Amino acid sequence: MIVRPRPNIFQLFFVMRGSIVPRILPHIVGFALYAALIVAAVSYFALDMSSFNIAPFGLLAVTLSIYLGFRNNAAYDRWWEARKLWGQLVYDIRNFSRAATALIVDRDEHRALLMNALAFCHMLRGQLRRIDATTDARTFIGKDADSLAGFLNKPDELVRSMGRQIASASRSGALDPIGFRILDERLASIAAIQAGCERIAGTPLPFAYTLLLQRTAHIVCLLLPFGLVSTTGWATPLFTALLAYTFFGLDALSEELEDPFGTEANDLALDGLCRVCEISVLEALGEPAPPMLPAKNYFFS
Repeated sequence: MIVRPRPNIFQLFFVMRGSIVPRILPHIVGFALYAALIVAAVSYFALDMSSFNIAPFGLLAVTLSIYLGFRNNAAYDRWWEARKLWGQLVYDIRNFSRAATALIVDRDEHRALLMNALAFCHMLRGQLRRIDATTDARTFIGKDADSLAGFLNKPDELVRSMGRQIASASRSGALDPIGFRILDERLASIAAIQAGCERIAGTPLPFAYTLLLQRTAHIVCLLLPFGLVSTTGWATPLFTALLAYTFFGLDALSEELEDPFGTEANDLALDGLCRVCEISVLEALGEPAPPMLPAKNYFFS
């Protein structure tokens, strides 16, 4: 996730970190060169293109803008819902830590339970990003992290493990029925957050929208030079490049936001959110907490 001050007018055109320009630069350059070839052919062969004008492209652009607006709104809704779910996870981890501190007297049981909660955060991050987070989980639960290798859904197994821990404390009398219910409700809320994240990660936007948008954007950019060449001449490549930047830029941005759990510049900072959970739990345990993760060139991973 990019976090930086708003660039001034001089920086505006040179900011690349977080911009989608590097990703769509081949489209911009390609269509600009294509438009230049059209202008050169019209000039060389002295073709009369006065019967072609920009009017039909206005209708196409309006239609395409509606589809782009819908897709970008849908992609941003997914991004914002994912951020709210992880914000809720931070809230629930803090509540779980507070409740466990108040209800479980045994220090070892208390600490083991909260270490599993931190391992859950990292395993959930690993599952959503399709990476192996075992090393991060091993920091908190040691060799128990390796035993998770046999489970397809590792975060869910950690929730079950925490459930077994509080059930054991309840059976031994270390946790009364009301305390068990309080902690179990916190685990149920954490499990609901996991399910919400899995729903977003496992349900992309319908492919038909992407296909329709990209087909239409390519068709418009391919035909646009024919409508511009008679009025704009050698400025046609510039206008074509600007339109390609707008259409393909919005499409690329919505594609990044569609999967909010990735590691691209505009995705959520899951590493940073896991660190927030670590700080909350370790401070609840009275142990030294690590510092917040710093930004690298305005980028939080």
